[in-house]
Amino acid sequence: MLENPFEYYPGGGRITRFDEVDFKSKRVFLRVDFNVPMKDGKITDDTRIQSVVPTIKELQEKGATVVCASHFGRPKGKVDPKYTLEPVAERLGELLSADVLFADDSVGNAVIRQGKELRTGSVMVLENLRFHKGEEENSETFATQLSQVADIYVNDAFGACHRAHASIDKLPRLFKIKVAGRLLEKEIAAMSQIMFKPHRPMVAVLGGAKVSDKVKVIESLMIKSSKILIGGAMSYTFLRALNVSVGSSRVEADKINLAKKLLERAKESKCELVLPLDHVCGASFDKPGEPLVSLNAHILDNSMALDIGPKTVELFKNSLEGAETIFWNGPMGVFEKPPFDKGTNEMAKFIGEHKAQTKVVGGGDSVAAVKKAGLEDGFTHVSTGGGAALEMIEGVKMPGLEALKKV
Repeated sequence: MLENPFEYYPGGGRITRFDEVDFKSKRVFLRVDFNVPMKDGKITDDTRIQSVVPTIKELQEKGATVVCASHFGRPKGKVDPKYTLEPVAERLGELLSADVLFADDSVGNAVIRQGKELRTGSVMVLENLRFHKGEEENSETFATQLSQVADIYVNDAFGACHRAHASIDKLPRLFKIKVAGRLLEKEIAAMSQIMFKPHRPMVAVLGGAKVSDKVKVIESLMIKSSKILIGGAMSYTFLRALNVSVGSSRVEADKINLAKKLLERAKESKCELVLPLDHVCGASFDKPGEPLVSLNAHILDNSMALDIGPKTVELFKNSLEGAETIFWNGPMGVFEKPPFDKGTNEMAKFIGEHKAQTKVVGGGDSVAAVKKAGLEDGFTHVSTGGGAALEMIEGVKMPGLEALKKV
């Protein structure tokens, strides 16, 4: 990983490092990303909570009081019990082996009083920031209200850094001391390594549904990569661009010409775009029935491709041989519907056991596949932010980082 994760971040300015700040006896507003998957009020994956625990523990050791704040779901600016962060506060307490105070709001006199009454080393979690319209509206008034609970601002919410929301953008600008947290440092270091100092050769593995979502990512990666392996539904648009029949598979018809141009640009950049040789198909997305493997890249008219086939799995594995940097984002198929998760799972296992110097995975389903295979330790970095990671790959300036810069 890069020694200074912010060395290559564009646009000038300087971001204060965590080690440069004295946190003793200070109240810290810690913006985290606790937007975790939950079902029936129970957390189904606590990765994002676990990932910020080291930052919280270090702040405690340095004598700080910690006030954690996050969004969760889409309550649309209204209080909705379905989106309360109380279960998250409970889980954080378990991970810290300590009591964590939960505030039933994120702003107001009661919250300010609770913050001031916290003992050194204590942790409090504020209620969902998105219960207030001001959060997503990037309201300076809401940011000012939030600022009253702390002395120092720390951003450790990489997964939200690409959003110009009040707690990410307006709020840090109100603090004299604003800092990047440990998780944010790790995330930026990993993505900067991919973008600016990759060990070569580099191979990218991209999946997901839409070419349109990843055009700039593909364009950026093809300059740096020797190969880009394309799976998931986005591959069917590329195959259509090559006049391959794709049956009833999902295709962005209005992006076929764009796919042709990307194929041409890849040749000009001397980057090979590797597409599926076969597919695991079903009758439809909702009622796939028995899985059938196509004989080749062509898909029958009455079939829908839902995963990469066994020939493609072998092709992708062979294409990764000798790679020193691997970046993976997006599933290879309909990961949530076994047995159409096999291609994604096999890629997770193969990349997790690969000897490449740098292996970074980002995006919900690809990360879930890595965790399911128990291979997190096989990756140099498992990102907590799919959208934010892709915007970094694109070279987009992110509001959360821009706001941390010293003026």
